[in-house]
Amino acid sequence: MTALARGVGPDFLDAVRTRLGASGTGEALGVVVDAAARDVGAVLGSSALTAVTRTVRDELFGAGRLQAFLDDPEVTDVLVNGPRDVWVERAGRLTRADVDLGGVDDVRALAVRLAAAGGQRLDDASPAVDARLPDGTRLHAVVPPLAESCALISLRVVRSRAFTIEQLVASGTLAPALVPVVRALVSTRANLLVSGATGSGKTTLLAALLSLVPHDERLVVVEEAGELAPAHPHVVRLLARHANVDGAGRVDLAALVRHALRMRPDRIVLGECRGAEVREVLAALNTGHDGGCATVHANAAADVPARLEALAALAGMSREAVAAQAASAFDAVLHLRRADRRYVAEVGVVHRAASGDLEVACALRVEPTGVTTAGPAWPSLAARLGLPVGRAVTGSRR
Repeated sequence: MTALARGVGPDFLDAVRTRLGASGTGEALGVVVDAAARDVGAVLGSSALTAVTRTVRDELFGAGRLQAFLDDPEVTDVLVNGPRDVWVERAGRLTRADVDLGGVDDVRALAVRLAAAGGQRLDDASPAVDARLPDGTRLHAVVPPLAESCALISLRVVRSRAFTIEQLVASGTLAPALVPVVRALVSTRANLLVSGATGSGKTTLLAALLSLVPHDERLVVVEEAGELAPAHPHVVRLLARHANVDGAGRVDLAALVRHALRMRPDRIVLGECRGAEVREVLAALNTGHDGGCATVHANAAADVPARLEALAALAGMSREAVAAQAASAFDAVLHLRRADRRYVAEVGVVHRAASGDLEVACALRVEPTGVTTAGPAWPSLAARLGLPVGRAVTGSRR
């Protein structure tokens, strides 16, 4: 095996870049790599050429030595704290990865290149970036002086696969007793909020629910990053756009929600409520657009009202206005928790209390073992969905 086959250095990468830039015929990367190798006196066999081409592709167009983790279907997050301090999350557990990224300057160069691939600028004048890479991976990077000594890189992998309800039950995400409930929520066109902490599975659950929507309905999905991938034939996606390096061209989620209303949606879906766009969502769901869905970060279903109030305050809405509109806009909250696995822990009903405050009352509570019990709001939710009240209590899923 040649030295080139064992490792691709910066000089060889520069040679490939030069050849790619000079090529006006759109030559395949493998052809360019082979020619560049011959220029340095290396003759690569088919297997070595394939390996070197893969490495070059990762270094030029991917995440370098991190790309193998991003390609692993079990990996959800890749976190870089230093050249030899890389952590990978699989199945909800972080483990340290045996990978060497070189030196501090190499980590910074990787962060800068990834930011550029996402159309963002990362340097001393703009030391933090939040971007979406061409393959959908979400990038967050911070360089000194905001980071202490080395650039910090966080990569969240976006999987395009949509899970079925049955697969969520098999994985423990959804208790069997909740299956008729979530199916009824979709079929009766209830407006839903999916809540939970970061990484609790909100997007996965929402994609599975949207896959249940009848195929003759049009879904207009508004997201900051294209994460939702429901198994549905008629999905129209609108993606927010960050400002360019000159600070122009920004299109936020609030504007996209307004555009979505003019696109003949049967259901409007907001991938995540995280700012002033909650005002547009509340307005939309209060003007005849039923069957809408959104996700929101919250520690518990009971905390959702406070979260909505905080977000709506960014849009200048009073607490009383939020309570009045949200109580009418949303029917139910599906809350996920993350313990040894991600699972739907509670189903709540959104209503306005006698005091005028917005509340989420518990309809169904799920223990980690899968035991499902009815809460005080279950009779009203069952009546709304046309389900028998006695169906709420079951034993363990195990």
